[in-house]
Amino acid sequence: MFDKFEKFMNKWLTPLAQKMDKQPHLSAIKKSMVAMTPILIIGSLCLIPEAIANMIGETNPISQFILTNMDNFYLPFYLTIGMMGFYVCLCITYFLSDHYKLYVPGAMILGAVGFLLLVFSFTEDGGMVIKYMGTKGLFMAMISGILAVELYRWCKKKNFTIRMPESVPDFVSRSFELIPTTVIIVGTFMAIRLLSLEFFDVLPPEILTQFLSPLVGSLDNPWTFVFITFLGCTLFFFGIHPSVLSPITAPIAAQFLAENIEAMQAGQALPHFYTGGMTSAFANFTGTGVTFGLVFWCLLSKNQANKRVGQVSLVPALFGINEPILFGAPIVLNPTFFLPYVIGGTILGTFPAFLMKAGILAKPIFNPPYVGVFLEGFLVNGHWLTIVVNALQMIGSILIWYPFFKLYEKQNQLKVEDKQDSKISEEDLALLDDLDF
Repeated sequence: MFDKFEKFMNKWLTPLAQKMDKQPHLSAIKKSMVAMTPILIIGSLCLIPEAIANMIGETNPISQFILTNMDNFYLPFYLTIGMMGFYVCLCITYFLSDHYKLYVPGAMILGAVGFLLLVFSFTEDGGMVIKYMGTKGLFMAMISGILAVELYRWCKKKNFTIRMPESVPDFVSRSFELIPTTVIIVGTFMAIRLLSLEFFDVLPPEILTQFLSPLVGSLDNPWTFVFITFLGCTLFFFGIHPSVLSPITAPIAAQFLAENIEAMQAGQALPHFYTGGMTSAFANFTGTGVTFGLVFWCLLSKNQANKRVGQVSLVPALFGINEPILFGAPIVLNPTFFLPYVIGGTILGTFPAFLMKAGILAKPIFNPPYVGVFLEGFLVNGHWLTIVVNALQMIGSILIWYPFFKLYEKQNQLKVEDKQDSKISEEDLALLDDLDF
């Protein structure tokens, strides 16, 4: 049964995942979302002053100072998460133009101009509307960055450029070479904007939002979260890092986090459970597949090799990194560990999502850095029950992994005994050969 499943994975899913990981556009999106990690952390930290004021009461001098300066405290949020779409567009044009060996500064400027042409608007009194500069414009930012670079690449291939004499400095020459390309790219983005306003009376990002709303909404369903977690564990079991899914999931998770923060600012109920911090703190608790149980039993093993694997894997596991146990035990491509890793890991990693959806566990407002298990979970939503849920995950992992680890130890012992028997047989044959009849 397992052999057939492995053949299916190796024939269909593994090549597809590898192609996705190497595909230039998806790779640029993935790298860009990773580059946004500091922005998400800093933007989320802006909620802490208001939370402190709520905890210690509003009448003391510290709270009064915080509440008086709330606009200043929230300024980093507006300039980080509130401008995230713009930053993602810049990053995508950087990574993609670098991959194609284009002039990177020029590509970044063209991508930024193209994105602004699609999302920028003004109010009746002349004020700027930056609604789609943040997470609401993430998908538009991705399309803008990719389209700008591909148009630049096409123009270069077709030699739509101005040739300057060799005596002209390189940086000056490159700027003049971009003039025809800039005209074509700006004209293309202006045409898209005008057509959208003419036929639909809305900006392009609003059309894209309506088109993608089923996909975006589905990710805030616990059962979709179960499927994504199961798929991630399955991919990693076959040696493919689940980050291949991030070009799809990371932008939506970032958008949901921003909407949760905005809801908290407005004093409203938080709408979403699915964020990057929530995934890290629960679905990847002690690593993808919640593998702490295997680390625990390896530490207690009488087998010195298993014990060493457990010792090496313990500290990384406490910070959500489980590559040492994945490849050291190993879990990867080990049929004995398929059920506890993929099925057990999916169950343990996703039940907190159902608790959040039911209102038992608070929804996330922060994407903390890797600060260690329990503390990371608490920082995600500031709810004490998170520590209890993480403890249940740890206990559940220890219980689930026990019978499979014992089976694995028994299999290893049988292999050792078989090797010893084969060595004895070889020695007996050698003695018989030496006998002189």
